[in-house]
Amino acid sequence: MKEFVEYIVKNLVDNPDKVQINEIGGTHTLIIELSVEKSDIGKIIGKKGKTINAIRTLLMSVASRNGIRVNLEIIEDDIIEDEKP
Repeated sequence: MKEFVEYIVKNLVDNPDKVQINEIGGTHTLIIELSVEKSDIGKIIGKKGKTINAIRTLLMSVASRNGIRVNLEIIEDDIIEDEKP
């Protein structure tokens, strides 16, 4: 599943080397955490969320064939810089 998401996402973004995917597995549920460059988040989400919903639909279709449930989450890493007085 991780390779499937990685293939799709890396072909959508401008910085494919910055794509990070983490798989958290359970017995019947798999959580996939996706992290991309801040400038590429809009390309993954798409207008009104259509792109991410399409990726999730494809992922659920593949997962159902294997008898598992999958949840795809986009992780935003906000770097908080200390303010200097």
